[in-house]
Amino acid sequence: MGKEEREMGVIQVALLCFVVGVLGAKAEQLSTKECENLGFTGLALCSDCRTLAEYVKDQELVSECLSCCTEDSDDAMSKVVYSGAVLEVCMRKLVFYPEVVGFIEEEKDQFPFVKVQYAFNSPPKLIMLDDHGEQKETIRIDNWKREHILQFLKEKVKPSSDI
Repeated sequence: MGKEEREMGVIQVALLCFVVGVLGAKAEQLSTKECENLGFTGLALCSDCRTLAEYVKDQELVSECLSCCTEDSDDAMSKVVYSGAVLEVCMRKLVFYPEVVGFIEEEKDQFPFVKVQYAFNSPPKLIMLDDHGEQKETIRIDNWKREHILQFLKEKVKPSSDI
């Protein structure tokens, strides 16, 4: 093995260690405001970030997610669920979000507990609601695929009879 091959091997091992470190360990915590500016909230679970890493090959995005997540725990409260949601978006900006349009036009009827609300200049986001219809979390969905919106709503929203 030549010198260049050894150097390439060392670089590959270093890269592998970095990726494992990013996915395996939680990055340094960012402030709530910094996380919101990145499109994350403090209620994101770290296991969701690791799932994100399986679908998204952007290590910077995964690292940001890990910097803004909450560690999962074994108790019943660890899997946060909501009673409803509002999908808010600017009607004029919809042309830039075909996945959101597809969800609204073709999938929305599967989710009677999700309301669509049009707000001027609003990026696409899900406003998650508790049992009393109060806002609990806001999640930006600018770059989500339709199937991710569907999966998220199926896993995270369990409608109550109160709303």
